[in-house]
Amino acid sequence: MSAEIRPFEIRVAEGVLEDLRERLARTRFVVPILGSGWQYGANPEWLREITSFWRSGFDWRSQEAALNRIPQFTTEIDGLRIHFLHQRSMEPGALPLLVTHGWPGSIAEFMKIVAPLSDPVAHGGRSEDAFHVVCPSLPGYGFSQAPQAPGCDVKRVAEMWITLMQRLGYARYGAQGGDWGAMVNSYVALLDHERCCGLHLNLVLAPPPADDPLSSLSPRELANLEAARRYMSEGAAYQAVQTLEPDTVAAALLDSPAGLAAWILDKFRRWSDCGGDPLRRFGRDELLTNVMLYWVTGTIGSSMRLYYESRRSGRFGAVEGRVEVPTAAAIFPHELFRPPRRWAERLYRIERWSEMAEGGHFAALEVPQLLVDDVRAFFRTRR
Repeated sequence: MSAEIRPFEIRVAEGVLEDLRERLARTRFVVPILGSGWQYGANPEWLREITSFWRSGFDWRSQEAALNRIPQFTTEIDGLRIHFLHQRSMEPGALPLLVTHGWPGSIAEFMKIVAPLSDPVAHGGRSEDAFHVVCPSLPGYGFSQAPQAPGCDVKRVAEMWITLMQRLGYARYGAQGGDWGAMVNSYVALLDHERCCGLHLNLVLAPPPADDPLSSLSPRELANLEAARRYMSEGAAYQAVQTLEPDTVAAALLDSPAGLAAWILDKFRRWSDCGGDPLRRFGRDELLTNVMLYWVTGTIGSSMRLYYESRRSGRFGAVEGRVEVPTAAAIFPHELFRPPRRWAERLYRIERWSEMAEGGHFAALEVPQLLVDDVRAFFRTRR
């Protein structure tokens, strides 16, 4: 295995883009029930509009250039090529920060936070708040190679990230994440507690303890739990498919860019603080750049297998064991799960608990300044 770290640039072949445009032009759209909107899933009329823009108005080359302005690299870990962004700060004493994305996200989620974290003075912060930012692509996502054998679950990814931070020469670092990133980096903190000095989460998974009856919860906490229950009963069909039969739906999504967009962008609507319209919170270019990282790499199938592998190992959910690394939780009002703090304290050494004013599951894209401010504030105590 080579431990070499190689510079990387995204260069999508023109033929891939031509094929994409041809497929979009031949899309067969669902005929909607009049007035149904998003009731049956992705709104066919909305999908028609955004895929029309994708085919004729979206400029991938400009998005590719923007991504390439952040230094990127690959290295081989456990036989897999791992891709990562690595923006070092010019500030002396900058703290390394491992930032991990989730599904259906990608490294594109972090385009708005890498510069403020690594160059705080240029973005309204203080020099002592600087970070060296490391954002890996999960195995089987984007430009990271897909596992060729079963067993790559969230804990295994965490072990790979620990190796990555060691290889980069970081003897002490922080970790931040939501979605899969919260699960993976929780295991990073659990397994590498001597070097991981702090954990910042924008998704907290904490099940109810047996000795904490619901009757002890406040009305707000009960409302948060009811929202999570409703989500699991009405909005988690994707999760059942991806934990049980990822390759079945992948066969369709790999072949149809419109289908891929419907599968992914429906989540950006459901899970974000957008008032029912994704374009109220995200730009079309932002949404489609994230979709493109799945399309041009053909990784939607391998990305979904992380659900299967983590369910199979029993690690799909709360971390195994208690994380003693100091932990901060940023609780966004439209996040899928918002457990009571005392439940989280059973699993984490909670030292900061922030109830945010707005934002949802994709905080780095939705409300980047709120996330950056909270990350800075927490790690001031960990430097």
